[in-house]
Amino acid sequence: MKTTLHGLRTVIYFVTDIAAAKKWYTESLGITPYFDEPFYVGFNVGGYELGLHPSDTPNNSQPNSVSVYWGVDDAHAAYNALIAAGATPHEVPNEVGGGIVVGAVKDPWGNALGVIYNPHFKVG
Repeated sequence: MKTTLHGLRTVIYFVTDIAAAKKWYTESLGITPYFDEPFYVGFNVGGYELGLHPSDTPNNSQPNSVSVYWGVDDAHAAYNALIAAGATPHEVPNEVGGGIVVGAVKDPWGNALGVIYNPHFKVG
């Protein structure tokens, strides 16, 4: 039996302070969560879900086994805005070929938050 994947639905970031993380992401994304409970906060980001899940363990020691990049119109501007909001540098934006630019920051809870400008990728 094969598994049919329908595409990305949800990316979950683990945070030690759900209230502070909700505030930071609300301000950084410029949107409010559509789902807001003490056990989970969900944002609809362009039809995909960015979720916040409370955790007692700080995320600063986890290896990066998965990279997630959120689509943006300008990777450099998005990277700089996230740094200005309190994120720390992780991967300085750079072109990886074909006009595609990727970069990443670490949110205040140690989660890698990637941004990508890909002129070849169209949703829908």
